[in-house]
Amino acid sequence: MTSTYNFGIWTADFNNWLLSFLPDWLAVIIECVIIAVLILLTYTVLALFYILYERKLCAWFQCRLGPMRVGKWGVLQVFADMFKILVKELICLKDTDRFLFKLAPYLVITSSVVMLACLPWGRGLQIIDYNIGIFFILAVSSVGVLGILLAGWSSNNKYTLIGAMRSGAQMVSYEISLGLAIMTIVVFAGTMDINELVWQQDKAWFLFRGHIPAIIAFLIYIVAATAETNRGPFDLPEAEHELTAGYHTEYSGIHFGFFYLAEYLNLFIVSGIASLMFLGGWMPLHVPGWDGFNHAMNVIPSIVWFVLKSFFVSYLIIWFKWTFPRVRIDQMLSFEWKYLMPLSLLNLIFMAIFVALGWHF
Repeated sequence: MTSTYNFGIWTADFNNWLLSFLPDWLAVIIECVIIAVLILLTYTVLALFYILYERKLCAWFQCRLGPMRVGKWGVLQVFADMFKILVKELICLKDTDRFLFKLAPYLVITSSVVMLACLPWGRGLQIIDYNIGIFFILAVSSVGVLGILLAGWSSNNKYTLIGAMRSGAQMVSYEISLGLAIMTIVVFAGTMDINELVWQQDKAWFLFRGHIPAIIAFLIYIVAATAETNRGPFDLPEAEHELTAGYHTEYSGIHFGFFYLAEYLNLFIVSGIASLMFLGGWMPLHVPGWDGFNHAMNVIPSIVWFVLKSFFVSYLIIWFKWTFPRVRIDQMLSFEWKYLMPLSLLNLIFMAIFVALGWHF
């Protein structure tokens, strides 16, 4: 049983409609322009939503109201902040490496946009689809680290350089545990194709089918994803009491906005990957034998399932941030190399044994 909403039919009909009166090359150009506009709109809307989402959740955790002045319940506050960033002057200090200084935020934002395009938002609703999609996402995510390192080094500021070095060490380290957690599910599924991973969760999600190793991989993924996105309690690259604002201290205007938006979009991306790998992605919740319940779940559009699951994982990561205090840089790296990575390797071996012996649901 699968979701009744197949967006692939809509996209195929639109493509056939364009080809009915346009040459192939012109139809491809129009489709590429439409896709680019949709990606940018989605990027902006998601980032603005997540800024308000975290502010309200943080206020709720701390028994506050959060932003309330601009718009009903403070909904328009993020738009006011965005307008403020857009009208601010772009400042490039005298002794900075101007080319690399200006290039860095675009590398960070490009990495996020490409990863966003790889996520299947619904059945038949995906822009980039490779049979090694998981490997491609992990490769593209490494480009963002280069942007952060360039930003810290080109700013010619000791605080930005320290922040960039911290971020590089942190992201490279925790990327290992993140990749091993994902590989645990890849071993269980036997494929790196993202769509195939989702289709295999038609009857039950991998979090439930994969037995204990899948649950451990999910917990490791949440911790590693929190560190990978430089979020608390692993936000050492932006430690305000030590480094002002870290690697983007010298940035202003829209360049600072790029780093700010990329951080929140990366939160959605890691949440989306978690929903695809562990919670079925756009696949509805199905219980074997409950045909009436399964039919009711199929009525909900697939894109709604994916977005709700991603928001749920994001809630866990935000909850994680506002619960635990910031750790020291030596504690953070020690936790990864001494505990989390060995546990990830051991869990991967257990999953391989479980799959070989058929010890899974």
